[in-house]
Amino acid sequence: MKPEGLTPFARLLAALVLLAMLAACAKSTVVRTPQSGGTSAGQAAASSKGQPGKSVVVQRGDTLYSIARRHNTTVADMARWNNLAPPYTIYPGQRLALGAGSGSSKPAASGTTASSGGTRTQAQAPAASTGTSGAPRPAAAPVASGIRWQWPAQGVVIATFVEGNATRQGIDIAGSSGQAVNAAADGVVVYSGAGLVGYGELIIVKHNEQWLSAYGHNRKRLVAEGQAVKAGQQIAEMGRTGTDRDKLHFEIRYNGKPVDPQLYLPKR
Repeated sequence: MKPEGLTPFARLLAALVLLAMLAACAKSTVVRTPQSGGTSAGQAAASSKGQPGKSVVVQRGDTLYSIARRHNTTVADMARWNNLAPPYTIYPGQRLALGAGSGSSKPAASGTTASSGGTRTQAQAPAASTGTSGAPRPAAAPVASGIRWQWPAQGVVIATFVEGNATRQGIDIAGSSGQAVNAAADGVVVYSGAGLVGYGELIIVKHNEQWLSAYGHNRKRLVAEGQAVKAGQQIAEMGRTGTDRDKLHFEIRYNGKPVDPQLYLPKR
C-alpha cells in the first residue's frame, strides 16, 4: 500500500514507531574492543606501578620507547621510574627499572637517589640548576665508586658538568685531531658506533654493574664491542664528529645517571 493511501491514524502510528526506534538508538552504546598492541585506560592505570623489583638491561638498538612497548608500559612511566630527562638517552649495558621501587634506578623523592649504600643528595629541579647566570650549582657529595679513574685525554676542560642539564651531562676536553683518547679505567666496551644523536663517533665502557664511561666526538674508534680494555689504553682518536671543534666529550654514569666526572678524576 502506498503512503498516501494510509489513513491519518495509520500514518500517526507509523510515525510513533519510528520515533521509538530513534530513541532506542540514541540510548545505545558502542563497545570498542581494544586493538592488539595497545592498552585501555584501565589497563594503563593498572600498570602504572609496572613490575616492582624487576629491571631490564639495555641492548644495542634499544630506545626507551621500544623497551616500554615490549614491557607493556609507557615512556613516561619508564622515565619516571629511572629519573630520566628528555631526550631520554640510554646506553647499552645500562640497567633500567621496570617499576616503582625497583632498586637503585628508581626515581628520587625529595631530592635523593637511592643507592645500594644508602641515599645521596642531588641538586633540585633542572630549571633551578643553571640560574639566570648559567653558572653551575655546587655539586653534591659523590658516591664512592671504588674505581681508580684516569683522565681520558690531555687538554683543557672547556665545558663542565651541570646537574640536571641534558646538554651538560659530562665534560668537554679540548684537543687536536687524532690526539689519543684513553680508557679512564679497566672495563669492557659495550658500545662502539655512531648511533646516538649528538655524540658523533662514540665509545661506551662498562666498568661494573653500576659504572659506565662514555667518550664522544671521536675521529676514529679503535676498539670493538665486547673488547676488554685497560685503564690508560688508547681506545680512539680525538675528532669533531657531531660537533664544531676537535674535543672529547667525556661522561661518567652511575646506575645510568650522569655524575660530575671532575669529582672522580684526579686533580691536575
